[in-house]
Amino acid sequence: MRVTNAPASRKRRIRTLKAAKGFRMRRSKLYRYAADALDHGRQYAFRDRKTKKRNFRMLWQIRINAAARAAGLTYSRFMEGLKAAKVMLDRKVIADLAATDAAAFSELVKVAQAALKTKAAKS
Repeated sequence: MRVTNAPASRKRRIRTLKAAKGFRMRRSKLYRYAADALDHGRQYAFRDRKTKKRNFRMLWQIRINAAARAAGLTYSRFMEGLKAAKVMLDRKVIADLAATDAAAFSELVKVAQAALKTKAAKS
């Protein structure tokens, strides 16, 4: 007698169709097309989880650069000064300060400029 494993197969197919809810036309109704669409979508999701990190870091750099240039420094010199001053803030926090708290960012600029002057004096 042929064994079909029907309950497990049905459960797997139903799980796939539930995951494809919201897809359009046959991609949400028919198992074969839903499975293909889910595979494709999960590939995009995996790739874009990595891309998102890259995009946000780029956005933070742009925001920091704009605020630093308004204060009279370039991005690279500002970050170099913060590193020399041993300021342990990441780009996400610095970008948030640049966008929301101008007074705190100006203090960071002063710290960076002072560290750059002491670094230049040592050399």
